Amino acid sequence: MTSHPDPLFKLPQHQGKCPLCQHPLLIKSGKNGPFMGCSNYPTCHYLKPLHEHEHSVVKVLPHEPCPSCGQPLAVKNGRYGMFIGCSDYPNCDFVVHETDNQTEQFDCPACSKGQLVERISKFGKHFYGCNRYPKCKFLLNEQPVAGSCQQCGFALLIRKKTAKGERLLCADKACQAEQS
Repeated sequence: MTSHPDPLFKLPQHQGKCPLCQHPLLIKSGKNGPFMGCSNYPTCHYLKPLHEHEHSVVKVLPHEPCPSCGQPLAVKNGRYGMFIGCSDYPNCDFVVHETDNQTEQFDCPACSKGQLVERISKFGKHFYGCNRYPKCKFLLNEQPVAGSCQQCGFALLIRKKTAKGERLLCADKACQAEQS
């Protein structure tokens, strides 16, 4: 194997062979990033990620017990930023999910039965989708705003940040008319 200028891609000698079948390991790329995989694939399915996404504990909160197991909660730094979770992870996987009661609730304009909720994709991007997913697959990549479109009458608008500043647009992907 030729050496790569990036030190990330230099394999230590003890990781050069597959622990299952002793064939050489190769650096490959997948949807979750680079990993080491056995050169004897598909006979051998050994793989190991190059980057581990670990959660580091910033501060233990001794007076805040976990509602699931009773252990103290901890402020942690993870893949998508800071969060509060159980200090007894991986035995307990409780995580405090932010609930902001002051955010406005919007009815889903597609199914009229669900509510739009803010979610985070696996890449860390915020989006708004119907809470009846997968029955209703309506989603918005921008923040919803109460109002109706002046052009088509769609029951929801979005706030989009552009180089010209914030603009209000129709949330209907077929229309997207700018509102005055």
